[in-house]
Amino acid sequence: MLSSCAKKPIERTLPFEGIENGRELGGLVMPDGRSIRHGMLVRSGNLSKASDQDVAILKDRFHLSDVYDFRFDAEAQADPDRIIEGVTITRLSTLPQAFIDGFSSGRADTTQVKAADFVEALTRYAFDSRAQQLAKNLYPAIVTDTLSQKRYGAFLRGVLNSKGSVLWHCSQGKDRAGWGTAFVLAALGADRKTILEDFNQSNIFYAPYVETLSARIREMGGSEAELAFIRAMVGVSVENFERTLDLIDAQYGSLSAYLEKALGFTAREQEQLRNKYLK
Repeated sequence: MLSSCAKKPIERTLPFEGIENGRELGGLVMPDGRSIRHGMLVRSGNLSKASDQDVAILKDRFHLSDVYDFRFDAEAQADPDRIIEGVTITRLSTLPQAFIDGFSSGRADTTQVKAADFVEALTRYAFDSRAQQLAKNLYPAIVTDTLSQKRYGAFLRGVLNSKGSVLWHCSQGKDRAGWGTAFVLAALGADRKTILEDFNQSNIFYAPYVETLSARIREMGGSEAELAFIRAMVGVSVENFERTLDLIDAQYGSLSAYLEKALGFTAREQEQLRNKYLK
């Protein structure tokens, strides 16, 4: 599993004030010895609370030109991204509609919960077997849905053709943004260890929130199933992520082959991406 992954925040973490879980990919080393150029590729949570200082970092340090927002309509409308002059925001919801419908009906609805009630909602849903199953199914649903595949392919081509640096995000910058990052890293030639280490950084960022809610779940008599739900919904499930990578390998042979066959991002485009972002 993830025994070799870093246990503390990495130097690539960005000093944002209002943007959660932000880090750049610059400095990561690929198996061929080349590394990702600094100041070009950023992943984060949504930009709705971006401060003036955050905007200055993105404009002055990164020369940001493009933002890709993987949220669905209700999320983006509830917390719209801050507009940054000269930056193009492209919405590409990468959550399958069936999964959105599952979270938008019945007891598992967390999309419209106000921030003040979010902790209470997660605590309730942790004991809901249907919500638990939705959390387990999230990653396989993302990578097998044809519309999500099409949109991730469009995202990769956007990264390839950008005129400045690129930032991508979902709501918390962990699951859908995490898969977007995995696809970018795979196209750049990263090995699984590098992809996993970056993915796991979301758990490090959100650890205080996970620990607080987990303590509450234990006080309520919660078992491992309830705790796993909290870890997945507040942080990320590295176990589910690895299982889904295994699913991709079993069906396509490799993550790189998945990019070409499922996302339509060709081997030639992957080479062009490496030439653009590696040094």
